[in-house]
Amino acid sequence: MVDKEKNQKQSFHWADIIADKVIREKGDKDTYTVASGITPSGVVHFGNFREVITVDLVARALMQKGKKVRFIYSWDDYDTFRKVPANMPKQEELKELLFQPIVDVFDPFGEYSSYAEHNEKVFERDLPRVGITYVDFIYQNKKYRAGDYNENIIHIMDHKDEIGEILQQFRTSEMDEDWAPLLTYCQNCNRDRVSITGYDKEAKVVSYKCELCGFEGKEDLKTSRRLKLPWRIDWPMRWAYEGVDFEPGGRDHSSAGGSRDTASIIIRKIFNREPPVYAAYDNIGIKGFNGKISSSKGNVITLKEILDVYEPEMVRWIFASYKPNAAFDLAFDLDVLKNYEDFDRLERTVYGFENVNEDKKRNARRIYELSQLSPDGKIPDEMPFQPSFRHLCNILQINDFDIQKARKHYEAEIKNERDERRFNERAERAVFWIKNHAPEDFKFIINKERRTDIELSDVERKFVEALKTELQNNWDSYQTDKELQGKIGSLVSEFGLTPDIYKKLYQILINRDLGPKLAGFIRSIGKEKILNIL
Repeated sequence: MVDKEKNQKQSFHWADIIADKVIREKGDKDTYTVASGITPSGVVHFGNFREVITVDLVARALMQKGKKVRFIYSWDDYDTFRKVPANMPKQEELKELLFQPIVDVFDPFGEYSSYAEHNEKVFERDLPRVGITYVDFIYQNKKYRAGDYNENIIHIMDHKDEIGEILQQFRTSEMDEDWAPLLTYCQNCNRDRVSITGYDKEAKVVSYKCELCGFEGKEDLKTSRRLKLPWRIDWPMRWAYEGVDFEPGGRDHSSAGGSRDTASIIIRKIFNREPPVYAAYDNIGIKGFNGKISSSKGNVITLKEILDVYEPEMVRWIFASYKPNAAFDLAFDLDVLKNYEDFDRLERTVYGFENVNEDKKRNARRIYELSQLSPDGKIPDEMPFQPSFRHLCNILQINDFDIQKARKHYEAEIKNERDERRFNERAERAVFWIKNHAPEDFKFIINKERRTDIELSDVERKFVEALKTELQNNWDSYQTDKELQGKIGSLVSEFGLTPDIYKKLYQILINRDLGPKLAGFIRSIGKEKILNIL
């Protein structure tokens, strides 16, 4: 009864709602199978990651309801190599291998056994960094070439006419008379540009002719290792073969008459099974990134590149915060600061340091649980240390990007191993963001010594001397930025200066007209450095 009440309370988040639907529609099972997959036709990008994290969040919701889950990820590496992405080296050599299986194309980087494996392993290597560690990877080239699907292929060919009628419902033109729900790679040139010319239903043998090399051959469906199903038929076949209970799909698959619709009809009518529970997900973009993210075009941002800027828990938090069908853009610009502030606010809400109503606190806690790297969603007993990303950027620049020197500024606040990890992860990302993505006016270099080339009036010079004397004599008396800012303001008024003096102060400090908020900046730089500069 307690578990049932817990599940009901948690079912306000979209992942829990989908998990409840899976249990309701698929019944009480020993293990629920959730699925995802992609063709490794190019670099696997952050847009592809949306499908993986959607499945992961639903899988976690099921596991946290006490269910066993099998998460399968299919690499469609037996698909055809149809286009050379613009960001790949050895373009001409790769073009010579078009229309062969991706798994048979060489790795242009020389690191792995094939083009497919290169793209697969790079992505697989990054998934554990965001807590996705329990995936069962399935390589479709091995499944097809092992003959695992041959019985299903025979079943499909024996129901060729019924499948044709299903697909015809969603077409505006008549299908070719010699259409077949099957592809094969040519025995002679290993390319898929073939036409099925006949099918001996009794012998279970197909005849074909290669459009490229002219070879005519036959394949025995009982023993062939060259066969491949087209996508619209391959998808429902694998649902039936693996017993998939949940698999999402992109917007392009989800339109009326799209591959999701036809796959659902095929699995019902041809395999006598129900399709998986489904969720459509929308595209994500990168703010300021021109054009749609596309592996084939080479316009990609990878999961690794996102993790260079955002902590792993933050990457999970972003996706847990949006319903799958909500489009959004991820920022690399100054909005990175806001995203860190929003995540820290959510974390403070969970631990009771933000005054919000119970509904908001409940929502925040569930999203925060799903953001944890551990599948059980267990959160730390105490709120982790929160170094402000904006402030940390300043501290790191003050210390010439030396993370260990910057750590001394936060030493009293780092209490345990989790705090240590938070500081190091955030500091590394702050350094990377400043050097690679921050706008120029956000960057600065502290002057090592006093500048003598700045023109100051006698009054301005006396003001700077007075400020230096004040800081030298009373540094420890200023416990807050507000107190110091008040003193600086009173000195400006005392000497009858205009706000232009602040520009000159920033020039003295960092050779710029603007910079971080002055009082906090001075306190962060530290007494010894400030006195030397002034």
